[in-house]
Amino acid sequence: VQLQASGGGLVQAGGYLRLSCAASGRTLSGYYMGWFRQTPTKEREFVAGLGVSGGSTYYADSVKGRFTISIDNARTTVYLRMNSLKPDDTAVYYCAARPYYRYDAMYVKETDYDYWGQGTLVTVSS
Repeated sequence: VQLQASGGGLVQAGGYLRLSCAASGRTLSGYYMGWFRQTPTKEREFVAGLGVSGGSTYYADSVKGRFTISIDNARTTVYLRMNSLKPDDTAVYYCAARPYYRYDAMYVKETDYDYWGQGTLVTVSS
């Protein structure tokens, strides 16, 4: 599956953005989808995950309550709604997919995923 991320931009602290990750070639049914982010000084870190078939979600503590991961009814586009943005949220955001998952597992490592989209830059000004 090919993934295309979009929606990044410049926003003031306290504002919001919605990132999109569109899949081409197939639906994402049965996949586990993740959003990660990376800055020049940090390793890529997990942000949010979604089991597409079951609908389970999981969030990093740093974004819990502020970010929401979801998928459209066609199961081809995954979203990351980011509210109450902080300067610390500034990063390049990546979406990722793995083609199967266990309902009782969490997938928070880069190596858990097989497919990656290109990054989209989010800049939060103070």
